Amino acid sequence: MILPAVRGRLTGQKPLAELTWLRVGGPAEHLFQPADVDDLAAFLRDLDPAVRVFPMGVGSNLIVRDGGLRAVVIRLGRGFNSIGTEGDTVTAGAAALDAHVAKRAADAGVDLTFLRTIPGSIGGAVRMNAGCYGSYTADVFVSATIVTRQGEIREITAEELSFEYRQTAFPEGAVLVSAVLRGPKGDPAELHARMAAQLQKRDETQPTRDRSAGSTFRNPAGFSSTGRADDVHDLKAWKVIDNAGMRGAQRGGAQMSEKHSNFLINTGGATAADLEGLGEDVRKKVYENSGITLQWEIMRIGDPLPE
Repeated sequence: MILPAVRGRLTGQKPLAELTWLRVGGPAEHLFQPADVDDLAAFLRDLDPAVRVFPMGVGSNLIVRDGGLRAVVIRLGRGFNSIGTEGDTVTAGAAALDAHVAKRAADAGVDLTFLRTIPGSIGGAVRMNAGCYGSYTADVFVSATIVTRQGEIREITAEELSFEYRQTAFPEGAVLVSAVLRGPKGDPAELHARMAAQLQKRDETQPTRDRSAGSTFRNPAGFSSTGRADDVHDLKAWKVIDNAGMRGAQRGGAQMSEKHSNFLINTGGATAADLEGLGEDVRKKVYENSGITLQWEIMRIGDPLPE
């Protein structure tokens, strides 16, 4: 494969396990870490349209299969993690961590506290309409800047993204490079206190010290088309997993957490096949027990190893 010249870093056969929270998976054909937006735009413009690209954040919600990924993985780093505030708006680079954005916003008296406990970066938060505590990225989203697969740098609106529960209509092959968010004003001290309480609650109820990728399955509940929890009912993924007797279930080095049964964890030495296979075991048992088909929240990409 002949790739365009770049100013950033381009690495062939880059192992992806080290770049994901679950620490599993095979290599990418190439990993591209652009120097800046212009470097990214030129690369996408000159890249053979037949070559697949996969934008990757910090790997917090991802299983890369053991056979690796036949694509150019694009990972944003320095130069894409700035955070700026003005009035009630926050402009954040796609690589800025959700937690850092929440804290910087609170310093400026802007309430984006729901982001504090969400693992990952702003790019992923926008693409997946991340949320918790009844608030979603859709609620605070103003606009974003993307680089299209054709190398065009442009703004994208909420209408184009069509926010839904845990998903958006993000353009295929495009890379999000920054986002503008607007939150209600609040007292900085009170916002920081709220986030401290959220962290304490998370640590008490979730396996934050284990190697996981956050919630494994979406809650089988009704959400409005905007992704807001206005019409949500009380059916939770962890509850139907418990009812199916799958809390603590294991396959190889993979386990459904004893602390929170909707968390899939790598207890040590798990393969991607162990993790995905256990998830499918859970989905099967839940369906047999309740007739509910759980939907994956963790993204799974790449190819399995040959039999």
